[in-house]
Order: sequence, then C-alpha cells, then structure tokens
Amino acid sequence: MAVAASLLGLEKKSLREQAVTALRRAITSGELTPGQHLVETELSEMLGISRGTLREALRQLEQEGLATAGPRGRLSVRHLDAKEIRDIFAVRGALESLAARTLIEQPRRAKAVGELRDALEHMDAAAGFSLEDRIEADLDFHRLLCRLSGNETLLHQWQSLEGSIRMSIMFAGLERATSNMSVDRHRAIVDAVESGDAATARETILTHMDSASDNLVSETREPAVR
Repeated sequence: MAVAASLLGLEKKSLREQAVTALRRAITSGELTPGQHLVETELSEMLGISRGTLREALRQLEQEGLATAGPRGRLSVRHLDAKEIRDIFAVRGALESLAARTLIEQPRRAKAVGELRDALEHMDAAAGFSLEDRIEADLDFHRLLCRLSGNETLLHQWQSLEGSIRMSIMFAGLERATSNMSVDRHRAIVDAVESGDAATARETILTHMDSASDNLVSETREPAVR
C-alpha cells in the first residue's frame, strides 16, 4: 500500500480521534480509494499508533458508513453505486425539507435565516481552500438547517448519513463534487426559508438534492479497486 500523506504522523493527544480524522481525510481525498482493503498492520505503522487504537478508529469509520466489512470481516473503503447515491440524496431531501418546514413555522425564523446566511459566507470563504474544507463547510450548512429545526430525531438521522455523503463525493470526482457546493445553489434554500412559503422551500430543497445526485452519478466510471 502506498503511503498516503494524510496518514503520516499523529500527536499523542486524543490518538483515536486523530486517527479517525486522518483516515476520514484520506478516504475523502481519494488517497484511500473505494474498495481498498484497510490493512491494520500497515495503517497502524503509518499512523504511529497501536493496532487496538486503530481498530477503535476503524469501528467509528464503519459506523459512519465510510468503511464496510467483507465476508471474512476484513474492512475496506466503502464503495457506493449510483442507486445508493440517489437513495441517500432522496432521504436527505425528505429530512431537510421537513427541517425547513419546521423552521418556517417557528417564531425565530428570522434569526435562523441570519445563521444560515452566516453559514453561506463560511462556504464562500472555504471555496479557496482544500476539498476537505469545502466539504466541511457544505456539510456544516446542511447540518445547521437540520439543527435549527429543533427536531433532535431529525438531526440524528441526518448525521447518520454523513459518512455516506462523504463517500458520494468520492464517487464522482473533484470537479463534479465541488460544483454541488456552489453558494448560489444553497442561497436559494435560505431565500425559500426566509420567504415563509413551506411549499416553495420543499420544492427548492428537493430540486437541490435531485440535481446534486444527478450530477454525481451521471457518466461515472466505476472506481478502481486496489
């Protein structure tokens, strides 16, 4: 296995969390590719941690949907197909349109809209940084929309999809993934929430998710498995 830059060296502070972050970054950046086996001996040596700490990190990645176990229990980087990506974005659309409708019905909608516009500014600032920064800014916006609804069950369900969302980004490659992170596309969601029209907000979010999944799965080539 080639040594990935994201996997070299960790400080002793919170090793498991650092290992999760490093592995997540390696997967999101494509240094660890879909279908690639996650070999404990190699990864623990690269990261400079014990195999026990590595196993804890890998378990978290599996819970996040970034890694999957094979027939013999061997973990590998998860590989999503086109149908799975469409299903993920359909569920996101249902959750986020419910979040928008709930938020519209709340008296604090104006304050929430201000927070969402702040998140848009963060997305805009992240556009000049790394793919990882752009992914985090995009996810922060959508997570905030769900959190502002005040529905903890909805938020929990959305967070359970985060690993799958990250994997869907790797499915299509950098150019198409970043085109989904356009600030203008997200500003339309905020404008719809601000309007107070729940039907418009729902349609805007569903259209946002449909076009995002279409963009990710159109004319894709199956990634190589190492």
